[in-house]
Amino acid sequence: MQLVLDGPGLADPTLVGHKFARQDRMREAGLPVPRFYCLTGQAFADLTPAATPFPGPRADTGELVAWASANRDRIRAGVVPAGLADQVLTAFDALAGAGGLVAVRACVVATADGAGEDGAGDPFAGLSDSYLYVSRDAVLARVVDCWASAYNPEAVLYRVRRGLDPTTARVAVGVQRMMLGTRSFVAFTRDPRTGADRRVIAAAHGIGEGIVQEKADIDHFFVDGATGAIEVDAGAKATMVGLDPQRPGAGPVSLPVPADRAQEPVLSSAEVREVCALAGTVEKLFGGPQDIEGTITADGTIHLVQARPAVLEQQPDGTEVPWTNHNLTESFPGLTSTLTYSQACVFYQMGFTDFYRRMGVSDRSLRGNRHHLSRMIGHLDGQVYYRLDAWFALHGQIPGFDLMRPLWERSLGLTERTGMPRDRAGRPWLRVLRSAPRLAWLFARQPRETRSFLRWWDAFVADSASLDGHPTEELIVRYRHMWAEAERRWGTTMVNSYFGLAVLALATVLLTRWTRDGAALLPPLVSGGRPNRTLESVRSAIALAELAGGQPALRRAVLEQPEREVWGDITAGRYGAEVAGAFARHLARFGDRALHDLKLEVVTPRQQPWMILSTLRPFVAQGLTVAGSVADERRASAEARRTLRETCPNPARRAVVGLLVASLRFFVKAREDTRFCRSQLYGISRDVLWRLADQLVAAGLLDEAGDVAHLRVEEVLGAFDGTLPDAGLRDLALRRKAELSAAADKPGLPAYFTTRAGVPVSIALASRHDAGTPETTATDGVLRGLASSNGRVRGRARVVRDAAIPPQSCADRILVARETDPGWLPLMMVARGMVVERGSLVSHTAITGRLLGIPTVVAVAGASTVIADGAPLEIDGGTGTVRLLSEAEFEASVE
Repeated sequence: MQLVLDGPGLADPTLVGHKFARQDRMREAGLPVPRFYCLTGQAFADLTPAATPFPGPRADTGELVAWASANRDRIRAGVVPAGLADQVLTAFDALAGAGGLVAVRACVVATADGAGEDGAGDPFAGLSDSYLYVSRDAVLARVVDCWASAYNPEAVLYRVRRGLDPTTARVAVGVQRMMLGTRSFVAFTRDPRTGADRRVIAAAHGIGEGIVQEKADIDHFFVDGATGAIEVDAGAKATMVGLDPQRPGAGPVSLPVPADRAQEPVLSSAEVREVCALAGTVEKLFGGPQDIEGTITADGTIHLVQARPAVLEQQPDGTEVPWTNHNLTESFPGLTSTLTYSQACVFYQMGFTDFYRRMGVSDRSLRGNRHHLSRMIGHLDGQVYYRLDAWFALHGQIPGFDLMRPLWERSLGLTERTGMPRDRAGRPWLRVLRSAPRLAWLFARQPRETRSFLRWWDAFVADSASLDGHPTEELIVRYRHMWAEAERRWGTTMVNSYFGLAVLALATVLLTRWTRDGAALLPPLVSGGRPNRTLESVRSAIALAELAGGQPALRRAVLEQPEREVWGDITAGRYGAEVAGAFARHLARFGDRALHDLKLEVVTPRQQPWMILSTLRPFVAQGLTVAGSVADERRASAEARRTLRETCPNPARRAVVGLLVASLRFFVKAREDTRFCRSQLYGISRDVLWRLADQLVAAGLLDEAGDVAHLRVEEVLGAFDGTLPDAGLRDLALRRKAELSAAADKPGLPAYFTTRAGVPVSIALASRHDAGTPETTATDGVLRGLASSNGRVRGRARVVRDAAIPPQSCADRILVARETDPGWLPLMMVARGMVVERGSLVSHTAITGRLLGIPTVVAVAGASTVIADGAPLEIDGGTGTVRLLSEAEFEASVE
């Protein structure tokens, strides 16, 4: 039988495939599955041309793709034979009526032993094609297209990789009544990240294609399996996918979400519970976690259109520890030495202990969480990661953290759901109300506390300007005193971040409600005001470039001669006392700021002052000026204020926005100022530890000073304090050096993953390596991220994986990177725009983009892999989009 209209044949996966057999079983169980019929796999075998000779599994990718494409085209050139066509159309009329619409989907049928796509043992899906909103006059052509999808190149490559013969695949085609849903959802009966007992629902207006292909604005609902408590992550929605009534023949298209539905969650609480109940029934029916797709028609009826076994990253039996380096790679990108990691552990423990005390956490609670304080970050295969269960346990002590948690997670760049417990039943609000007087007092005191912190720190830095001539013991005492003082002061910087996030959240909500441009207006509004220390370092470098550009001889030397030689001439006064003094002041003030300046194994201008000149070269070549930089910032700020007046005519609302912007401007400045102080803290530490390394080399305990990077801080100091149990520093450093080198040859770990609790982490990591980001883009050629700095610009990409490149190579290009840190400033300052895979609205990249007034988009997944070096791009920092241009389109815009 070639065509199955109904009956027991629909339950046989060897005839129709597991996808349709599962739907038939669900329908027989009374679940709301729309009616359908199938063309069997035998119809495909009998009526499509046999494949040309297979080049073999050892053929290269190009050969396999060419072979697959040729066979797909041969099938597409055919038609459904007349006899079968009549059966298909007759069945269509009975199913949907002559004027109705159907969905036409393909599925590879199971082999005789039951193995096949969408089966319990092989839940892989997405290789075959599907078509929605298909009319009677198009259904036969869509059947042929589904047959042809047996030879989709990705399907052939997948089967070859699985050790399967792609010539044996047989495709069944299902024709199902099209339910004209106004809303759709995808539901997992278990958390797909952890396997925890929690339903996860993604819902959007329109049809499900908008969800699975990420073309619609999506709300998320998380339902606790034990309590039934619902957590909603919903925002304003602008885009959906559906049928345009003006162009019904166009099929699924992107449409605007009606204004009256844009603000409310896609699903009500009652609908969430109904979806969960249906999902639970499906899970029981098939005996395991399920991935379910459904749609809701205008009358509120739920229809299930697909179910398959869910692919869980972790099984539910056992506690999982979540790890992430989202945003942390700004500070510690790539492989990080033992010395840096051990210093970072001290920084996080002492800084956050002071922060929690300032936020009102009791000493008793801190003592109870001391073990979490010591493991806030981990060193996994040479990379630094946040251990999130420790962070959630510690931050959970802060009043109101559960209310701020979604924003905190986004500020961290974290997009994954962790399954970590949350406060429930209204308790977060009660804690905030009880703590309101303390929080208000703390908020009011923050400007004063911040100024006090900066005065203390600037005095200490001035006293540590030069460590030359200090005895070893004095260096150690100075180092220990610095960190002891930081332990009782550095929490001020974290309090600024806490309040800054709260103000950012409120300002974002109000701008979204009150203005046309919404949150995109916030970055330029925040710009302006007194420059922070990061911006001061930028403008100081530009001032040096102006100074050098004003002397032809110095300009030639900076652009053409070896840096160390030019630096010697400058400091010797060859180009005048004014130039020598300007360079000396810049070095004294900004000598600790460099590429990866929190990594103690990396040298900075404090150790090699001539490094400054490589930063200046592109500025000298381009003729940048401080006045121009200031004017650009003022122009962007003025334009934002003008837009605010035009789109928010209510003066009272503008006054509220103005107060929030002023507060946010303070907190952003405070954050950047204290991040600069952190660079200096690590800079002084680096200076001390490398001087001690020279002593260890002289004593024969290390082969070379650079080997100190492979010791822990307490091991370096312990060698002088007499607290080192093992005096074999040389062997210890060499062993760790070899381990770090070996880690460089391993595939990179994902940005987020979990490990099994109670298992040694090194063993758990063995199966966690990731080969990289998939090379995929949106079907419309647009990558999407987080709008961070307004403006639209076109240019060629400069993909940077190692920032130790000449800054001039980024001049007039769009900088594309996985992550950045403050040391990337020389590259950023000459770029036309920036696209970065990691980050958030308050990450360094985003803030620097706003400071420099260049369009910036962060959190663009896979950008450095998808975008080729030199590729023409258009980025829009106001909408968060990155568009890949054709050469013709780009050249036309240049002309």
